Amino acid sequence: MRKQQLGRCASLAILLAAAAFAAQVREPAVAGAFYPADAGELRKMVDALLARQPASTVQDPIIALIAPHAGYPYSGAVAARAYALLKGRKPERVVVIAPSHVEPFSFASVYDGDAYATPLGAVPVDKAFAAKLAAADRRIRLSSRGHAPVGGRGEHAIEVHLPFLQRVLGDFQLVPVVMGSHGYADCRALGTAIAKLAAGSDTLIVASTDLSHYHPYDEAVKLDRKVLAAIQDWDYLSMSRNFESRVWEACGGAPVVAAMIAAERMGANKAVLLAYANSGDVTKDRMRVVGYGALALTKSPAARAAAPPFTLAQSDREELLRLARISVETAVREGKLYDYKGTASEPLMQERGAFVTLKQKGVMRGCVGYPAPMKPLSYTVRDVAALAAVHDRRFPPVTPVELGRLQYEISVLSPFRRVLNVEEIRVGRDGLVIRRGDAEGLLLPQVPVEQGWDRNTFLEQACLKAGLPPRAWRDEETDIFSFTAFVFSDEPAGVAGK
Repeated sequence: MRKQQLGRCASLAILLAAAAFAAQVREPAVAGAFYPADAGELRKMVDALLARQPASTVQDPIIALIAPHAGYPYSGAVAARAYALLKGRKPERVVVIAPSHVEPFSFASVYDGDAYATPLGAVPVDKAFAAKLAAADRRIRLSSRGHAPVGGRGEHAIEVHLPFLQRVLGDFQLVPVVMGSHGYADCRALGTAIAKLAAGSDTLIVASTDLSHYHPYDEAVKLDRKVLAAIQDWDYLSMSRNFESRVWEACGGAPVVAAMIAAERMGANKAVLLAYANSGDVTKDRMRVVGYGALALTKSPAARAAAPPFTLAQSDREELLRLARISVETAVREGKLYDYKGTASEPLMQERGAFVTLKQKGVMRGCVGYPAPMKPLSYTVRDVAALAAVHDRRFPPVTPVELGRLQYEISVLSPFRRVLNVEEIRVGRDGLVIRRGDAEGLLLPQVPVEQGWDRNTFLEQACLKAGLPPRAWRDEETDIFSFTAFVFSDEPAGVAGK
């Protein structure tokens, strides 16, 4: 009997050892490079960074954080501003969403292993949540892609967050996600899946991103402020467009959009900027810098604030109307884009989305716009006026004989915000964007007024504009965004704006 018991114990020990050996642990890839490899040194560095942070002024519940992923000497102080907010919190899990720096792939990769290790120990993966997340959408998979080293190089964008989380939270479960695809539909699929699975639980989301890379200091600050402003405006639709077209820079732009989509569906309605800096602030080398930002996405009891109203002085309106007219005449008569030299007006140099509508006797003759704030307003008006005249596929190009008969209307757009309740849509105030998959339709605020539509008809027509069935706005997979517009024209009744 004694021998049998010893035999069973030995077999159990072998099984336990085999199970431990079989555990798939993602070992540190950048310890000793991005942060200290020695556990004691690492603990001391992280604790010192956290201790230097000021007392938090964020009182609302934190749904998600946005934090940088560079080496600690460069971005550690900015990251610590975010992680210092978590003291005393014990979430059920932390979902960290990161970009892939190491290898390309076309899906969101949820780590298929058992743990992520740092010099401070192993962080277990919430395998049940990970499996459900991967099963939620075809764009999400359980995989080691983006997590395992490739060619001797390992991904750092999740790993560098873990020592901060370990020191602040202690024990926690991790859901590591690396995004290899960056379109709006990919971000939405991941964000909505996380929100559905996290419902009713204390789940924290972390979006891992640095900002612009390798620009001179002042240029980097300007580029980064655009991204930070869009996050604070909660305009993740424009962010997604500008990241995809590379107009804006953030290596983790898609993770930020996915985190905002998830956080919004989990009740977040406010983005708080905690800190901004770049590598030039540390190294004093201002020739080629990398930007870092930290933000908290919180659930505020106050109603979601409307975007501040936008207006233009009469002189700026007249300048834009003059510019639109010259641009159209140059495109029609000379077949080229007007060689515009810019303006000294600060409002006209702000980046804004805008449309130019051409009319003859009150009937549309062309209408084209840049919905997202891609360029300074004056350059946007210059571009879209020319496009409205010669490249609106719904109409033949404007001819020289028509130039004297054209009326010009300019619509300057506010940021886009997703509609949480269609009853909030006001005809005459709001424009609409309908988005489902890659299909998108936009209608300006003045359109339903001109057509005499009610709210339901407005929604249906926006769906038709996107090439969708008229009732598609009721579908769960459809997103509705609203915006306002500052509209003015060269017609006598509209010069003062409407």
